[in-house]
Parts: sequence; structure tokens; C-alpha cells
Amino acid sequence: MSDWFNYAVGAAALYGLHQIFTKMAADKISDGLGGFVVEVTAALGIALYLVLLRVGGRWDQNYSGAGIFYSTLTGICVGAGTILFFLLFQNGGPLSAVPMVLAGGMALMAMTGILLFKEPVTWPRVLGIILSLAGMFLLRTPATK
Repeated sequence: MSDWFNYAVGAAALYGLHQIFTKMAADKISDGLGGFVVEVTAALGIALYLVLLRVGGRWDQNYSGAGIFYSTLTGICVGAGTILFFLLFQNGGPLSAVPMVLAGGMALMAMTGILLFKEPVTWPRVLGIILSLAGMFLLRTPATK
């Protein structure tokens, strides 16, 4: 199994918990302030990581103008996305809507990987895109009681 897969599993678990905690917070804090707390806390966690790298003698951080630019765009997307998740939950959206949102993002990323980054078009990848889009539409249907 590839080394990256373990990171993917960890990221999936943490992003899943992120949405669970956002749902739990949504009716207890406003969208803007909640998003701000999330992002500041994330920034502090990353700052601690950088300190640990420096103190541990494993500093290998580098940057370029393009890296700063794309990281800034990423931050804008994460911040705006966090606010939208708060709004989704504050407006009655169920936690089960999150996989629909993430499936849409997954399909977008997979298609971009193929079209922009020239990643190989494989049947499992295409099937994953199709199933993600199908899951989006299946999860948008209101649950029946």
C-alpha cells in the first residue's frame, strides 16, 4: 500500500470529525464567528507543528511566490467553505448532506486531475467520479420517516 494512503485515511477521519463538530457548533455560534474560531484554531495548530519541526531539527520548509499564491487561494476556499458549512447546518441541513458536498468536491478534483494535471484516465477513476456524482444526487433526496 502506498505511503500516501495512510495520510489520506487520517485526513478523511479528521475532515469527517471537522464536519461533525461543525454541526454540533452551528446552533451555538454564528457562522462568521464560528468560521473564524475554526480557522484561527487551525492556524495555531499548524504554527505549533512548525515550532515542533524547528525545535526538533527537522525544518525543511521552503516556499515560492506561486506556492504562497496557491496557498492563499486554498485558505480563501477553506474559510469560505467553513462559513458555508455553518450556514448549511444553521439552515437545517443534515449532517448526511456533507458526503454529498464532499462527493461533488471529489468529482471536481478527479476531473481536474485528469484534464489539467494529465493524470491517467482509468476505469476505476471514471467509475469513482460517476459513483460520487450519483451519491450526490441520492443524498440530496430528503429522508422519509
